[in-house]
Amino acid sequence: MSADIPLLQTPLHALHQRLGARMVPFAGYAMPVQYPAGLMAEHKQCRESAALFDVSHMGQVRLVGADASAALETLVPVDIVDLGVGRQRYAFFTNASGGLLDDLMVVRPDEAARAAFGDLFLVVNAGCKDADVKHLQTHIGHRCSVVPMPERALLALQGPKAVDALARLNPAVAGLVFMSGGVFELAGTACFVTRSGYTGEDGFEISVPAEQAVTLAEALLAQPEVAPAGLGARDTLRLEAGLCLYGHDITETTSPVEAGLTWAIQKVRRPGGARAGGYPGANVIESHLAGAAPSKRVGLVGLERAPVREGAPIVDAHGHRLGVVTSGTLGPTVNQPIAMAYLPLNHTAAGAEVYAEVRGKKLPMRIAPMPFAPHRYKR
Repeated sequence: MSADIPLLQTPLHALHQRLGARMVPFAGYAMPVQYPAGLMAEHKQCRESAALFDVSHMGQVRLVGADASAALETLVPVDIVDLGVGRQRYAFFTNASGGLLDDLMVVRPDEAARAAFGDLFLVVNAGCKDADVKHLQTHIGHRCSVVPMPERALLALQGPKAVDALARLNPAVAGLVFMSGGVFELAGTACFVTRSGYTGEDGFEISVPAEQAVTLAEALLAQPEVAPAGLGARDTLRLEAGLCLYGHDITETTSPVEAGLTWAIQKVRRPGGARAGGYPGANVIESHLAGAAPSKRVGLVGLERAPVREGAPIVDAHGHRLGVVTSGTLGPTVNQPIAMAYLPLNHTAAGAEVYAEVRGKKLPMRIAPMPFAPHRYKR
């Protein structure tokens, strides 16, 4: 974004400033990267209790129309038609070469919620939301209405005690399980709540009218389990959970098979399935499913204490370049350097040793299964 264009602000901007947040530019918004407690404390807060994140920069979109599910399936290799009422599913837009345009969450609201949230309710990434809306309108806008929802904010309450805090505002939310959602009244306003998130912990994402976002955030922060957390902790948490960040670990040049996201492609959308193909890049992705993917996303654990950051080359023992780190940090929970990278298939065996080149040094790393920290979702 040009320096001449002012950064956008979320509805919680003044609250972040009041809480002492350090604000940084992110996806065109001024966003809190951390608060006075610091990244390590915020990370620990989420792993042990409950942390509140502002994710209002992300895009919320509703699709309206009886044909919405079948239409959306022409853009994603995911089963949308069979998605149950009140259920949420992870999906991704693909391009003609099988690459990933964005990843997103899709929910089917119940009948009572459809007037406000559509036949399908989508949450897309902040940096892609304008392109995603254009993509939807261009390709399926003739089959269903594509309605952006900039009038709503989005909060993420994450951590093992998130349910305790949120249930004080409405006990019924405790009945949700992972990847389910519905409308609940919280702090006097109707919110769409899903039991989901991007930290590897149990938690909730809450769509709230923008004008009520501060009231809800303050009500949550008043709970003894809850403290605010910023983008810094969100990044270390999702990396420990082995979760991809769009624009870093997944891009327009990586296929979902290379990215290790084949679990999100249901049998009905695979070769031989009743609704196989029919989405951009299907021929490439189906060839990758059959074993033709040239690379694979792997987890890496550092054997020395020095952290390995995004962009560091990965080489073999002879110095031959194998790939590049897409995300890397010193994992606060696992207390060791962790990273993700794409490597050729013949260099992806768990336990194999490779090297990260950092400031002229070759740092040994071992290929390790992900997640680095166990997922603790409420199934």
